[in-house]
Amino acid sequence: MATARTAENTATKFNRHKLRNKTVDMLYSIFRYVLIIGISFIILYPILTKISYALKDKQDIYNPTIYMIPMHFTFDNLKLAKDLLNYWPLLGNTLFYVVVVMLLQTASCALAGYGFARFKFPGSNILFTLVILTILVPMSTLMVPMYLHFRSFDVLGIIHAITGKEGVNLLNSYWPSIITSATANGLKSGLFIYIFRQFFIGLPKEIEEAALIDGAGGIRTFFQIMLPNAIPPMITVILFSFVWTYNDTFYTSLFMSESSLMPLKIASLPADTSQFLPVLMGLGTSGQADPNYVALIVDTGILLAIIPLIVLYLFVQRHFVESVERTGVVG
Repeated sequence: MATARTAENTATKFNRHKLRNKTVDMLYSIFRYVLIIGISFIILYPILTKISYALKDKQDIYNPTIYMIPMHFTFDNLKLAKDLLNYWPLLGNTLFYVVVVMLLQTASCALAGYGFARFKFPGSNILFTLVILTILVPMSTLMVPMYLHFRSFDVLGIIHAITGKEGVNLLNSYWPSIITSATANGLKSGLFIYIFRQFFIGLPKEIEEAALIDGAGGIRTFFQIMLPNAIPPMITVILFSFVWTYNDTFYTSLFMSESSLMPLKIASLPADTSQFLPVLMGLGTSGQADPNYVALIVDTGILLAIIPLIVLYLFVQRHFVESVERTGVVG
């Protein structure tokens, strides 16, 4: 009897413990899903709002019963924003600029990261500390010296020695961004160098030693052995560089204020919209364009600007997550 009662008590305790564990797991799952849904809503809400604005007719603006789903669907907002942006030539020009900067920055930062990871020389730690500091220094503090440098660009005073002029004015051209990207001094280059350095440090040195025994030099070892193994950090840097360069307003407004690039055009869209709306849509009672409709067209233009990034994310998000997990950022 005592043994049976003991067994029954043990079974009861086990069932209670199992039920308690299931309850805790269920509550944790509910909390996790609520948290994920909340974060997803915060991220997706602005995009959903802009999609709603892009499809909303002008008469729906003042309808208080409409929140997200328009009553009168129209594509006129998309067409008008596309015309104001001169969208396809603007997008092609921007993508060309972004891809060139992205490739140069990835190549230069990979070389710099490999050098810091594998070659020890006097002052290497100090130089790498300065690289890390470039991540912390606000870009606004570099605005004036960089502007003056590229307004009278001269390498080691060669141009001044030959022609007697102060230098070459590279402003309102792609050359400042190309030069800074090719020399690992571009936007967020300090972070990219750090990513490559952490990855190359994690690779075994025996690979390079075997290549050295086979007669490969440092350059050949890097391009034929180390770089093919660095696909994860390359994907990470390529995607980060593409997105940040595509959205950059610092370098574009500082060096290329007169260029036809997406960030500059989006920043000037409200003024352009106010200029063209009276012609395209008719004047209001006060002789001015409807400010609410102007804001709607601006939001539509912003949606058109971020569509390439959304498409890019849909295609590469899986590779991006895998590459981030395999780089030295989380290691």
